[in-house]
Amino acid sequence: MIKNWIAAIAFSLISAVHLNVNAQSLPDFTELAEKHGAEVVNISVTQNVHVDAGAMQFPGMQDDEQMQEFFKRFGIPGIPGSPGQNGAPPSDYKSQSLGSGFIISSDGYILTNAHVVNEADEVIVKLFDKREFKAKIIGADKRTDVALVKIEATGLPKVTIGESSKLKVGEWVAAIGSPFGLENTMTAGIVSAKGRALPQENFVPFIQTDVAINPGNSGGPLYNLTGEVVGINSQIYSRSGGSMGLSFAIPIDVAIDISNQLKSSGKITRGWLGIAIQELTKDLAESFGMKNTNGTLVAGVEKNGPADKGGLEAGDVITKFDGKSIMTSADLPRAVAATKPGRIASVEILRKGSAKTLSIGVGEMPSESAEVAQSSKPVPKAEANKIGLTLKELTPQQKRKLSGKNGLLVIDSAGAAALAGIRRGDVILGLNNSEIQSVEQFNKQINSMVAGKTVAVLVQRAENTLYVPIKVGK
Repeated sequence: MIKNWIAAIAFSLISAVHLNVNAQSLPDFTELAEKHGAEVVNISVTQNVHVDAGAMQFPGMQDDEQMQEFFKRFGIPGIPGSPGQNGAPPSDYKSQSLGSGFIISSDGYILTNAHVVNEADEVIVKLFDKREFKAKIIGADKRTDVALVKIEATGLPKVTIGESSKLKVGEWVAAIGSPFGLENTMTAGIVSAKGRALPQENFVPFIQTDVAINPGNSGGPLYNLTGEVVGINSQIYSRSGGSMGLSFAIPIDVAIDISNQLKSSGKITRGWLGIAIQELTKDLAESFGMKNTNGTLVAGVEKNGPADKGGLEAGDVITKFDGKSIMTSADLPRAVAATKPGRIASVEILRKGSAKTLSIGVGEMPSESAEVAQSSKPVPKAEANKIGLTLKELTPQQKRKLSGKNGLLVIDSAGAAALAGIRRGDVILGLNNSEIQSVEQFNKQINSMVAGKTVAVLVQRAENTLYVPIKVGK
């Protein structure tokens, strides 16, 4: 009995010590909130919107694509004035949204997200002490979602810039912002992943966290435990518009580089090769005879662009750029964009199983533009090949839209091709590492393939080119 009692006391003491250790290991965010809350600002944006008279629209309502953008990026759409007579919307109204930002210099320079101030007619910055200032947009970069604004004020509390490269997965971080307009709200969590690549976001190696981020946090700072800013809260993954524990921040070193360029010249200069790339999957690697998936696959090369002049071809796999190893498709855009235009870069590739090194003069990234090549003609009678594609050769006019390249128009897709995602209107440009010359040549190669073999079909859809792996059936 006494032994059991002593054992119970010992167990209780051990448990108490264990709990105390755990309690001591949890971070205290009170000092961070007290010292750094004044560095964060609330940003209110007003945009003057014109609506065509009599149009069946309602202020504040957007199409599906814009709603998806709202769920992805989290500025709060404002509620404009009430409709006019007979329920018709007014011809003009003011759209309002809210976001966050933080002071990077005591003379009034503030960092935020580009989507917070995009197309703004008026930007109002509200400080921690409730003072309000009309802000000037110095510049914004949509590709990284970073913007720099300026207010006329001095002696402001500024943030301490940290080093996002030193962040570790599992490290505690905190966000301060204005979720749903609730100013100076702090939330905390840990770094969930680093260098995260997101769809359509090629130039930012995002920091993923489980910090509670909601509409209105956009543009606010992400702090480490020492009170240094390591990122800008930019995006969330959500099915409801609210926090689901998946938030993404722009690393502060990326943001500071962008802000310095915006401050000095008002624009961003990036390196450019003029290629379309895609992830090298296991199936694609197999079709190219590769043993691993290291590198990024060149799916298309722009005619007369830097890569074309340097000898790069569709089907090449880039393994190194200017001395930097390229392990995934997300690595290349960042490496190229960070390269000064005019520099001659060494590019290591694999071409049909052989290693080569090219010297390519890096160009300056132009504005985005593209042309769509599609057909609305009736579907002629033709036979489907072994993977389910019914094809026809391009007209001279369609070839001109492809800069004179040969290609085959998909007029019907079924079977393995349809399952792989190829659809009517796509243009087939190549098979594995070979260019396409005719429907007869393509079908002959496909129909001679052994069942179970994976082939890589180069497809152009609108302005995008992509290798699609297809397993040949019986």
